[in-house]
Amino acid sequence: MSFANLTNVTRRYTKGGHAVTPLEGVDLTIEAGEFFVLLGPSGSGKTTLLNLLAGIDDADEGRIEVAGTDLTAASSRELARWRSDHIGYVFQQANLVPVLTAYENVDLPLWLLPLSRAERHQRVSLALEAVGLSDRADHRPGQLSGGQEQRVAIARALVTDPDMILADEPTGNLDAESAAGILHLLQRLNSERGKTIVMVTHDPRAADHGTRIMHLEKGQLHAITSDKSEATSA
Repeated sequence: MSFANLTNVTRRYTKGGHAVTPLEGVDLTIEAGEFFVLLGPSGSGKTTLLNLLAGIDDADEGRIEVAGTDLTAASSRELARWRSDHIGYVFQQANLVPVLTAYENVDLPLWLLPLSRAERHQRVSLALEAVGLSDRADHRPGQLSGGQEQRVAIARALVTDPDMILADEPTGNLDAESAAGILHLLQRLNSERGKTIVMVTHDPRAADHGTRIMHLEKGQLHAITSDKSEATSA
């Protein structure tokens, strides 16, 4: 079942007086329950595509439909509400608030929802348990390792129970052991919880954890294949 569809999507902007087209005429379908990986070098348009899927950025041309909503026709207020219902976003930098504990960082998105304090507590506790950090709930980011910080960021993305988790180079700043743990966690969220995962990376080893890979370079989707070794060598 199709969860997200991009049809002839183009995104342009001006940088330093020069016209830049990070995506041009892109067609893409992402199925519900996929662990979809977008592989490509820096500057290839990967983050732009994630932001379009999240309704953070606007397409200049084309149509974007995610979770049954036409994002290109929705207002900014409608998109904000839609994101809180459907999307969890994990950034390359964990982007945690340094003065807040892990628990408080995970709790932040829930303040936008009509939940009681008890309901928020239950959701935060379950999210921290899912990423294996129940025993670090009262620790601030400065007291956590890089891998633990990223796990808190994933818990924060997971706490609203989104349909899709978007991960932008989630292992880019981590050592090999921490990166492997984060990738395994994303796989579990996909296989055990049925979350649709869209991850962008420039690392073929990280890409190999997905169920499907596409290669993006200079705004163009160059290949789609079920043979991941073929995709990562593209």
